Amino acid sequence: MQRDVFQAIADPTRREILGMIAYRSLNVNAVSGHFEITRAAVYKHLKILREAGLVEIKQAGRERFCHAKMEKLEAVSDWVEQYRKLWNRKLDSLEAYLEKLQTPQRQKEK
Repeated sequence: MQRDVFQAIADPTRREILGMIAYRSLNVNAVSGHFEITRAAVYKHLKILREAGLVEIKQAGRERFCHAKMEKLEAVSDWVEQYRKLWNRKLDSLEAYLEKLQTPQRQKEK
């Protein structure tokens, strides 16, 4: 099943898992040891992240290593960017309006 990236990062535990493995692969035991939840619960989170394409789990001997695929977060970045641009425009308009209001006041002070 293919999961939505937004659904996958909606949970704080999954975001923390991604943060842990963003810069280096960790085995499942290391990831599980970081949380005060059952190993089965961590596996569920990893499964959701894997189904969203954010995590890849590779077998290396007896160990299973989790590797983050951060490029999949581009969809989130693109979505946020459109709102950043919108709010920047709104704030620029507000700034221009406030400047306009202050200009007559400054002229009176001279």
